[in-house]
Amino acid sequence: METNVAFINKKLKGQFDSLKSGKSEDQKLYKFIDRALDDIKKDITCGVKVPKKLWPKSYVQEYGLTNLWKYNLPDAWRLIYTI
Repeated sequence: METNVAFINKKLKGQFDSLKSGKSEDQKLYKFIDRALDDIKKDITCGVKVPKKLWPKSYVQEYGLTNLWKYNLPDAWRLIYTI
């Protein structure tokens, strides 16, 4: 089964795309995120499930979350996603 990965809005997608042509640190972050997206496409539960009590209230209100996952990236970065 193929999994589709989408960004929450066009602005965030544009910010991600701009990393590819940015400074070397930005390009590294782009590669980290791109690899994470590939991993998530292969296994949507590859991240760590975030307990509901730790969900930011603003995320719940704005996006109507029913689940929240964290994917750890190098250099203390992390990617937050929902299924």
